[in-house]
Amino acid sequence: MDESPPDREVSVALVDYGLGNLRSATRGLERAGASVEITDDPEAFAAADGVVLPGVGAFREGMENAGPLREALTDHADAGRPLFGICLGMQMLLTTSEEADHEGEGEVTGLDLVPGTNVRFDVDRKVPHMGWNELEVERDHPIVDGVDGEHAYFVHSYYAEPADPDAVVATADYGVDFPAVVANEAGNVFGTQFHPEKSGETGLAILRNFVDYCADR
Repeated sequence: MDESPPDREVSVALVDYGLGNLRSATRGLERAGASVEITDDPEAFAAADGVVLPGVGAFREGMENAGPLREALTDHADAGRPLFGICLGMQMLLTTSEEADHEGEGEVTGLDLVPGTNVRFDVDRKVPHMGWNELEVERDHPIVDGVDGEHAYFVHSYYAEPADPDAVVATADYGVDFPAVVANEAGNVFGTQFHPEKSGETGLAILRNFVDYCADR
């Protein structure tokens, strides 16, 4: 993996919708060489080289909070521009989640940029899955360059089940193989179930890959 900085400064819009780990994500992205703006302004999304959708919490609350930004996020993705979802932000890229049904709140529609649903772990292990786990890269994508076999930090009770198996970029094992990284068919929309900003050198490598990807677009 090339650890040299991009030839130009990369601007990243970090979406502020009330549920993101904004401070840690900002520090991580800045360490990776990006210029970061924390914003809920769709015009800032359009001006940035890439957009990061962070997230900590419940799917319904995430989609309700991000509802006013749905059109701007989907327009950004449909234009072929980089959109990176982290943890809950990754789950929000999908179509639905069992979480709302599990909580008795009914169905909630996600961004539907990576068609599929999020399901609850049904394993003989403690849920939520919390801690370090090994990444196994399943197919090529710039976001996972150089991280096969490395470890990342997870905190989650639900995981993605994309409709298209080819959307799975990397997996991890927690009583079941689950997607740790997903991407849409075009490759410009992707997400990590783990927190790169909490995953040490592995996470920094992921964030550098993202910054490099934005620089090359």
